Amino acid sequence: MQSSEIRYFLAVANTGSLSAASKQLFVAVSAISRQIQRLEERIGAQLFERHARGMVLNDAGQILENHVRKSMMDMEHAIAEIQGLKAVRRTVIRMASTDGLAFDLLPRLFSQFRRDNPGVMFYLNVGTVTQVSEMIRNAEVDVALQLSLVAERGVDILASFSAPVRMVMRSDHPLAEKELQMMDLHPYPLAMNEQGSTIRQLFDLSCRMSGIFLEPTVSCNRFSTLYDFMVQTPGAIAACSHFSIMYKARRDNLRVKPVNIEQLSQRYLQLQSPAGKRRAPALSQFIDFIRDEIARESELFIRDFGL
Repeated sequence: MQSSEIRYFLAVANTGSLSAASKQLFVAVSAISRQIQRLEERIGAQLFERHARGMVLNDAGQILENHVRKSMMDMEHAIAEIQGLKAVRRTVIRMASTDGLAFDLLPRLFSQFRRDNPGVMFYLNVGTVTQVSEMIRNAEVDVALQLSLVAERGVDILASFSAPVRMVMRSDHPLAEKELQMMDLHPYPLAMNEQGSTIRQLFDLSCRMSGIFLEPTVSCNRFSTLYDFMVQTPGAIAACSHFSIMYKARRDNLRVKPVNIEQLSQRYLQLQSPAGKRRAPALSQFIDFIRDEIARESELFIRDFGL
């Protein structure tokens, strides 16, 4: 239902060149170039910066791309309602999250939701805090789940849960049955997110406030790597939110320990949606489900692990 101009514009924006768009669309380069020029003439502004190696959206192009993608999502929702999707049938929910939440929590929630709603499909985009924030503000996704230090602006906050930093270790760890202080961590291999992540910011701040220097043995932007290192390495400790290990901690018989430092408690898990955007029935049902399930499972986890 898109015009050729818009379809070709999006193809060039996605691929970064006329030749790549030509291969994707099976349309001659000259035809795509003419349609782009016609669109720019109609708008009265250039949409791309043209370089020897390709084409990159300029500010005007980025504005147009954002509005086009929002319109496409609105059209999908409208078609779904017109087709009578008052109940949850075949639909796609687009979601964004930070890496730790995609490790354990979201796969389980997707699976549980689809037991009663097999027609629902999920598209998950995993990114940094900055990337997830941009995706939800630009309405590139329907819903986002991320760990944040501050209340996100320009989006609707559907739920917020306290997400302090926890220390995770095997049950045979020497610290497994002890109350933890920051200094206790010093002799042991530490697995930690990369610098710039919210958990690393809080951890480094806590170390400075306590006058302690702790250097991670393994630093990585993939929580699965940190988790596997901790499970396979005697004495290793991983730092994370309990939401990242909500189900695996029980399965792998782990110990989850708090560190009683105020700075490590200044983080929240937020469920977010684009501000003021209408929601399809399937999305509304999923939001209610994920909000209730996280609240219930978090309460059980905190009770069972003595947090």
